[in-house]
Amino acid sequence: MLYYFAPLEGLTDSIYRRLHHKYFPGIDKYFTPFFSPTVHRQLTSREQRELPPADSIGYKAVPQMLTKNPEDFIWMAQQCRDLGYEEVNLNLGCPSGTVTAKGKGSGMLRDLEALDAFLYEIFQNAPLSISVKTRIGFTYPEEFQEILPICNRYPIRELTVHPRVRDAFYKGTVDMDAFCYAAENSHAPLCYNGNLNTLEQIEAFEKRFPDVKSVMLGRGLIADPGMFCSTAYTPEKLEAFYNELLEEYLSAFGGSRNAMFRLKEHWRYLYCKFENSEKLYKKLRKATDLAQYRQITAEIFKSLPLRDAVAADW
Repeated sequence: MLYYFAPLEGLTDSIYRRLHHKYFPGIDKYFTPFFSPTVHRQLTSREQRELPPADSIGYKAVPQMLTKNPEDFIWMAQQCRDLGYEEVNLNLGCPSGTVTAKGKGSGMLRDLEALDAFLYEIFQNAPLSISVKTRIGFTYPEEFQEILPICNRYPIRELTVHPRVRDAFYKGTVDMDAFCYAAENSHAPLCYNGNLNTLEQIEAFEKRFPDVKSVMLGRGLIADPGMFCSTAYTPEKLEAFYNELLEEYLSAFGGSRNAMFRLKEHWRYLYCKFENSEKLYKKLRKATDLAQYRQITAEIFKSLPLRDAVAADW
């Protein structure tokens, strides 16, 4: 089984990916938070930071793209190839209202004729292989029976299926009947994404779908960064990882407030890895200065034992 780290906007940036790989190796691919190429044909300074030359980072990364314009996609794919990347990923899954209102992300699933035309253009002209991440529909799961045949027309390197419709966002149960349909009918190799947060859940998935060779985790890996690491996994190692993250964010953001609030977003999931962490996490949520943040997180790392698996509450 191959293990992929899903792209989470504002969480899995290049600093996080680099340090995660340093402390907790074992991820086969890191997918970047999406790039949105435009007609200006120029990488922003943020995009340049997030897309360094592939041979300079020491781990396998896949740039993800969010666009409905095939020319923009092809231009960005060329930039990725020039930087040494072997694969780009098309985002058909983002449920954000600001994204779908522009017909991007899972908004592309509302117009399947346009989606087909888009896929035709990019697969005709892109200079490297393309994988796709999709939801099963915009409003109804039955839409997937029209979406998958369109995907099957193209040489998709790997199709990641998140078995929720856009309207569900990330809540509720996943639709495993829809994923069964994908497993029986997809022409592309499949990757599964959605509500896998523990090794036990992954093992159960493998038993049910032995022919699916990759899974993608997002929130579960933020909550349990060392899940796939074969070396010793201790609170001390986790603390060292987050301390280095803090120092790098302090440097990158030029101040403590943004660095602290970036990491508090991580703690929304990470606290679930610690036993009896609810009270300290409530204090952490209310922390307003860096000294408070350091004191509370140090207390969590030093006084609370790690759970064998996260007790997800999201």
